[in-house]
Amino acid sequence: MRQGNVVDYQIKLDSFEGPMDLLLHLIEKEEMDIYDIKISKITDQYLEYIHTMQTFKLDITSEFIVMAARLLALKSKLLLPIHEPIDTMLDYEFDEADPREELIQRLIEYKKYKEISGVLKEMEIERSKIYTRPPGNLSQYLIQEEENPVEGISIYHLIDAFERALIKYSYKDPLTKVEREEISVKDRMNQIINLMIVNNGIIHFSDIIVPKLSRSEIVVTFLSILELMKQKVIFCVQTKTFDDIVIHHTPKEDQYGLQ
Repeated sequence: MRQGNVVDYQIKLDSFEGPMDLLLHLIEKEEMDIYDIKISKITDQYLEYIHTMQTFKLDITSEFIVMAARLLALKSKLLLPIHEPIDTMLDYEFDEADPREELIQRLIEYKKYKEISGVLKEMEIERSKIYTRPPGNLSQYLIQEEENPVEGISIYHLIDAFERALIKYSYKDPLTKVEREEISVKDRMNQIINLMIVNNGIIHFSDIIVPKLSRSEIVVTFLSILELMKQKVIFCVQTKTFDDIVIHHTPKEDQYGLQ
């Protein structure tokens, strides 16, 4: 708009990420086919943009200057006359590579990555609209497993000890048969508990499997230990293979007793 001798005008300078971004903008602005770029026209517009930036004292990175030099070299090469082959008798055509080919391929590749980055940017914006809360403590919903009273020892350890006791303390049937009062599992359990009370809650497997026991008493003793472990009154520990099994009173029990 003109007012007297004063001319008001506005110049808008778009911000570009690099020279390839600027070239792609100029091509799209002129509605050119990217496979058939008018190098002369694009070069002139590119240089005009660089000149405008220099006029307004804007910082121009070196890559913009390098691209300007390449465009000028490409423009000059395209302006040179094409010489026909001297030998016109050749039955093939002289095929000279298009000087724009390298620039075209770089622009196509840049455009592809620019479109992909645009899609990722939109995804980032959509994701930023989703708000999440920090993870909460869900331990209260976990199934609490009961403490294993026989952790560290398996049934095979007790079976092995039981077999060794049978071999060590078994004896041949006597010539005279003597009737013996059989002891129940419950009574044997009480005997083991009483023995633990005397020994401050710790006894060894060998303390309750003694040579005087019969085979049936050994079996009852073995079943009594298993039942006490099942009721969590005792727990067994074996530090090394073939070591004597140590029987402990369960610490969480307030006092000795059976369920």
